[in-house]
Amino acid sequence: MRLAIQRSRAVIALTAAALMLCLVLGVVFVTLHHLDQRGVAADPASRPLSDDQARQQVLDAARQFVATGELADAAGTYALTSCSAEDEPPYQGAIYLNFDIPRVAETQALFRSIAGAMTARGWTEGRQPNRHPDGRVLTKDGVTAVYHRDPDRPGKAVLQIHGECRNVTDHRADTTGFTDISGELSG
Repeated sequence: MRLAIQRSRAVIALTAAALMLCLVLGVVFVTLHHLDQRGVAADPASRPLSDDQARQQVLDAARQFVATGELADAAGTYALTSCSAEDEPPYQGAIYLNFDIPRVAETQALFRSIAGAMTARGWTEGRQPNRHPDGRVLTKDGVTAVYHRDPDRPGKAVLQIHGECRNVTDHRADTTGFTDISGELSG
């Protein structure tokens, strides 16, 4: 019986020491894990974008796609969209473009050509987008572009461009939605 009590005291002491070690390591992690060590993506307020800068960030990318990818009959809209589910700051600029594409059999060649032209300009190709196995994802300087065939409109493709989540102005009371930018895409 005495041996069992000594073993149980040893087990209790070892368990207490392990729990104390976990507690100490947790406190050290929380204390040393500063926001500035996670970068700008975790702290949009450190380098915020104005409304105009957020718009310009994605408009420049859209113009580059239209010109470099030689997108036919490109038309688009712009809006500031919330990066959170509650429509709270931060916000990002978002552009949705439609453009003409050839027959289905020729679309992949066009999409490869666009990706090749954009990677030559510093964009990086990512994994294919979910639900659109024919599409492409490209990123550059915090901007993400996704393009794919429009499943609802034959002969059309969709290009979605999203900027960085760095606009911290509160837009919850704004009444404006998407605005037409088609006339600004070639400039």
